[in-house]
Parts: sequence; C-alpha cells; structure tokens
Amino acid sequence: MFAPNTPIDRSRVLSALLWGAVGFSAFLTLVQGYALVVEPLVSITQGVFVATCVGAVTAVGAYALEHRLLAWMAGRVSDDPQSHDGDSKSKS
Repeated sequence: MFAPNTPIDRSRVLSALLWGAVGFSAFLTLVQGYALVVEPLVSITQGVFVATCVGAVTAVGAYALEHRLLAWMAGRVSDDPQSHDGDSKSKS
C-alpha cells in the first residue's frame, strides 16, 4: 500500500481514525437500541468486539477510499461547470 520512503499523511490518518470511531459508536448505538426495543442481540463483550472490528474496517476503508472519492468529486465538478445553462433554477 505504501511505497518505500513515502511519508504518511497525518491528516488522512486522523480522518480515517475519526471515521473508525464513528463506525464503532454507530454499531454500539444500534446494538443498544435493538436491545432496548426487542432483546439483547449480543453480550457487551461480543458487542465491543464486533464494534471494534466495524471501526477498524471503517477506518481502513476511509483511508483507502477518501482521496479517491475527493478526486472523483473534483472531476465531476470540473467536467460540467454550466449544468443549468447559466440560470440558477433547479432542473430536477
């Protein structure tokens, strides 16, 4: 994944870790909500383990895909600068 002697971009790592924390928290929130409404789906230990796995996968996915998504979105914006023929009205 990394070329030799390539510095790691700390802002990308921090962003990926924060997305991992969001995934971790979201999974635990869903498990707790399900337990409150229906019945406990997993034990606390199992829930934390699975949430850690979800957070890790989210962090790796965010690190791998974030720069690609940004480049794709920038390309979409530059490809079609006048999508509405100059007027400000929505065409949806």
